[in-house]
Amino acid sequence: MAGVSRKPWITPQDYLAAERTAEVRHEYLDGEIFAMVGASRRHATIVGNLFVALRQAARAQGGQAYANDVKVRVEVANAFYYPDLVATCAGGDDDPYVVKDPVLVVEVLSDSTEAIDRREKRTNYQKIPSLHEIVLVSQSERLVEVYRRDGSGWTVDVVREGPVMLAALDLSLPLDAVYED
Repeated sequence: MAGVSRKPWITPQDYLAAERTAEVRHEYLDGEIFAMVGASRRHATIVGNLFVALRQAARAQGGQAYANDVKVRVEVANAFYYPDLVATCAGGDDDPYVVKDPVLVVEVLSDSTEAIDRREKRTNYQKIPSLHEIVLVSQSERLVEVYRRDGSGWTVDVVREGPVMLAALDLSLPLDAVYED
């Protein structure tokens, strides 16, 4: 057809190779790549607050936590995402750039990413067998949602006051600590 152009399908291997030298981070979903936008200072503060607590808790469990720049592989969705925070306790997770077996993923919501974080990413993250919890954190109000694997399904705890309980890392985190300036 005249005037029709096709976007090339990108293999996961080509995406990973290009991402190692890219000046802008990209997420990958089944052959397509999407550029990542920068974060606000409020977003960065919340991520930093959470990282301090998650890193210590993950280490106590024999694992590790990473902020911002490590990808999570969702095999069944043929996707790679950059969550704001990810924790893994899997001994075989040895790729220096990709976590394949996370136990916890955190996304700090913004106006530009909330819809994708809630619909696409959350539902795809839920397909990762090792994942126990997905945490969505509002940056515009004191609100944390913890999606927790419960047998073959998922439950959600909505926290507006009191502690945020993260069973995957045996962590109780005061809501004030999440939103501390």
